[in-house]
Amino acid sequence: MGKAKKLSEMLPQGIDGALITSPQNRRYITGFKSSAGAVLVTRDKSYFLTDFRYIEAARRAIRDIDCVEYKKMADTLKEIANRHSLKTLAVEGSEITCSDLNSLKESLNGIELETTVLDDCLTELRLSKTKEELEKIKQAQALTDYGFEYILPRIKAGRTEREIALDLEFEIRRQGAEAAAFDFIVVSGANSSLPHGVPSDKQVEKGDFVTLDFGAVVDGWRSDMTRTVAVGSCSEEQREIYNIVLKAQLAALSRIKSGLSCREGDAAARDIIKGAGYGEYFGHGTGHGVGMEIHEAPRLSPSAEKDEILKEGTVVTVEPGIYIPGRFGVRIEDMVYITANGCENLTKSSKKLIIV
Repeated sequence: MGKAKKLSEMLPQGIDGALITSPQNRRYITGFKSSAGAVLVTRDKSYFLTDFRYIEAARRAIRDIDCVEYKKMADTLKEIANRHSLKTLAVEGSEITCSDLNSLKESLNGIELETTVLDDCLTELRLSKTKEELEKIKQAQALTDYGFEYILPRIKAGRTEREIALDLEFEIRRQGAEAAAFDFIVVSGANSSLPHGVPSDKQVEKGDFVTLDFGAVVDGWRSDMTRTVAVGSCSEEQREIYNIVLKAQLAALSRIKSGLSCREGDAAARDIIKGAGYGEYFGHGTGHGVGMEIHEAPRLSPSAEKDEILKEGTVVTVEPGIYIPGRFGVRIEDMVYITANGCENLTKSSKKLIIV
């Protein structure tokens, strides 16, 4: 069963159809990448609406949804909505702007627009990865693991963070990645205490920790991995903190399985770091979902909803860290596939402390 059909069956009574406009959800439903268009899902039939630039390619690529070319989307959308006698249409409340919502209300006069239902349906639909989707994520992670092996001998004192990041991204793309999964993080020395630091012209120095957070895209599906390595030498304090983070990550990996609450998954790592006296230096969640986007549901976090649990078929990261402001930081991140009795680690790169 196609994703559009599954979505139509998830819509509650009283909702006649759904309009999907965000690029990531359009691609998720259709498998087709474009900068313009919309997916209209009705109880009877689904449509991909796009313009002249994409219509031929869309008709070649999309099999289970009718592809319709528009000159003006609002007119085509109104015509199809009237054809199916739509009275209530769900839209992506978290994605649509106020301006676009007002324009839709004007062009679809007489059709009620609902802004809360569709987000929940799409989140639920995207949680569990199919066999084919998981294979794409594994391919993306294989490119990421390759990238780590490639870049290790190229992390040297005197190279800048930006040079290393560009070298890594170019090689991953040269090997076949559609794109970088996100803006790579390569931070060294004092900059490594910045969890989402931006690669700069700072030169790597002997004794630095270098944190690399990166991933690849394969057919729209993403990977995410972080490793921290030492350059030239490693102090006892650096080694101690690295080992605490690794212990925390391994503890979380050993607990994660279907049915575990997201708060418990986070606590499995966080309690280790707190117990070692570094709780105040771990300020982000232990993990997050990955798929068509680099940050998706669920969240392994102390602020997760009490009833939010891990579900079989979901892909999540496990990435505790310790960040000492102005000095250095450590993060170790793997990406795992949730199973009934545990998880399959999709990340193959070594987690031992590497000194390059």
